Amino acid sequence: MGKIISAIDFSDCSINALKHALSIAKTCKCELVLVWVGKPASQLEKYEDPKDDPTERIKKRFAELITKYGPRYPGGKISFKLRKGKVYKEIAAEAKASNAMMVVAGTHGASGFDEFWIGSNANRIVSACECPVITIRTGINIRRPLHRIVFPIDSTLDTRQKATFTGHLAKLHDAEVHILRLYSSKVKAIRQNVDFYASQVARYFEQEGIRHRLETVESVNLADAMISYAKEVDANLISIMTEQETTTSNLWMGPYAQQVVNHSPIPVLSIHSRELMTIATN
Repeated sequence: MGKIISAIDFSDCSINALKHALSIAKTCKCELVLVWVGKPASQLEKYEDPKDDPTERIKKRFAELITKYGPRYPGGKISFKLRKGKVYKEIAAEAKASNAMMVVAGTHGASGFDEFWIGSNANRIVSACECPVITIRTGINIRRPLHRIVFPIDSTLDTRQKATFTGHLAKLHDAEVHILRLYSSKVKAIRQNVDFYASQVARYFEQEGIRHRLETVESVNLADAMISYAKEVDANLISIMTEQETTTSNLWMGPYAQQVVNHSPIPVLSIHSRELMTIATN
């Protein structure tokens, strides 16, 4: 049984992400581990009576969460852990120590709202974790089944590496994957690379029996194009690599992977590139 880490600070944002993590854990038959990272007393006062022992109070809150949400995962295991230190480092450390298959975290997006620690640390969690991370913005309806995944393809070599994990999720949920060819340049060689990589991914999904379709979008801003398409097709998940190509527009706005995490109204699966690819390249 694998493990899924759910980052918790008891805000509505992180509880919403917990519900999503629970849904995935149930489908994947994984253990769900709820992780809270200790903060200074000034931060704990948002939730705790300073006269009480913060550790015991946090444990009590976790017990309440497990009592409330445990019945949604009959036969499954839900546990919790408390850690001390910087949030994103400790979430990443716990994911590595437990060999987690993924981390799920809530995010408040780019609104500047910094009241709770999960929302303000989401991008750092994505960067620090070696395993895939799903980020979910506040207000996203997590009750819908995972039925459609947007899988963008750009001209970078790494763009295909998310195929194995994304395909695994798609299989478990019987989801359809939309392979989205993203053209941000008129240069023929670059466009040919996008086409070639997309055809490789399509062939891999075909071999694995994963439902999929090929689509095309042209835009100078890949993040905007990706999110717009995902909204149009009513997708439940966008699968991206954390390192992606940039355009002139993106140089002003930052890496587009971060833009997607910050602005997407749809959950985002972020996967780090690896030196070796795991899908067929012939």
